[in-house]
Amino acid sequence: MVDKGDTLFLLVSAALVLLMTPALAVFYGGLVRRKNVLSVIIQSLIMISLVTLEWIYVGYSLSFGPDVHGIIGSLKHLALKGVTFEPSPNYASTVPALVFMIYQAMFAIITPALITGAFAERTRFGAFVLFSLLWALVVYNPLCHWIWGGGWLSKLGVLDFAGGLVVHASCGVAALVMALMVGPRKGVRREPFIPHNLPLTVIGTGLLWFGWFGFNAGSALAVNNTAIQAFINTHVAAATAMLAWVVVEKLNQGKPTTLGACSGAIAGLATITPAAGFVGTQAAVLIGALAGIICYTAVLAKNRLGYDDALDVVGIHGVGGILGTLCAGLLSTQVRFSAQVIGVGATVLYTLVATFILAKVVDIVVGLRVDEEMEVTGLDIAEHGEEAYVLG
Repeated sequence: MVDKGDTLFLLVSAALVLLMTPALAVFYGGLVRRKNVLSVIIQSLIMISLVTLEWIYVGYSLSFGPDVHGIIGSLKHLALKGVTFEPSPNYASTVPALVFMIYQAMFAIITPALITGAFAERTRFGAFVLFSLLWALVVYNPLCHWIWGGGWLSKLGVLDFAGGLVVHASCGVAALVMALMVGPRKGVRREPFIPHNLPLTVIGTGLLWFGWFGFNAGSALAVNNTAIQAFINTHVAAATAMLAWVVVEKLNQGKPTTLGACSGAIAGLATITPAAGFVGTQAAVLIGALAGIICYTAVLAKNRLGYDDALDVVGIHGVGGILGTLCAGLLSTQVRFSAQVIGVGATVLYTLVATFILAKVVDIVVGLRVDEEMEVTGLDIAEHGEEAYVLG
């Protein structure tokens, strides 16, 4: 039976999660150099169009359609056939199936958008569009079905409240693959790559934090105690991780930074996501502290390992999503650590192989990387014919 309160709650949560994608555009936009800010922003914005259409025509059915051998959903709901104003008892018994569908669409939208931070400032727009659409079909939809849609990991008992594996671990692994395949930016580690507008990144952080309440609390799918606890855990983990990151940064580098505070907050949000509805407030504090320390260490490791993850998707989202998934298995009342390890392993392996194949195909068909002249000029002008700031 449809509950009006739950329905309103999930619609508002869907709007909050949608806000996270333009918020990500602002967050990423402030971190790149001035000549590339619009190229990064449009990559996030265009995901709203591409994945919305992919989702309503085929993605939702592949993710949440009737299970086929634990691997993928059937095409029963192709073009939203049979998805009505009646509840979907398998997923959200008190809201219309259409409301659940559009809420889940917002998760599908932001996940490939997160990957763009790894290959920022050097990738062809056309290649990015083709890769992202294929990735949503081949990687996101199966993973979503495995864990949330009744697939084999769901049957195994893997805990992922709001996307530690489906969203953050998958995009982090894909980001690592893409950073390696596209190659480092010209001049990286030989010249400074300084964020051109940190206040813009702070605004993006605030909007992401705000939207994340819909991401995590909304995943309770009803107005209940789980939603309340997930809301509190989301805020507590982000606040704790921000403080932990800044403290470790001060101890290691001598100075706390605004960028560190923003990075710490996002790390805490990503890390609490898989556990948000499964743990109590004190566990959220511990998860936030671990996120701030471990994700900071992971971000520093990219220089030693030699890959150019431009905006730290791997260290923050990938490591955070995996860490939070393991913490969910250790700290929740539903202790299922072995299942969590299997879930992490399956997500990492599948995403790594599938992303590598897709990137190879796209590189052969259209070429992943812009030429050197375009990279030096900046992608805003070279790819889009516009500038973010017209001075003088």
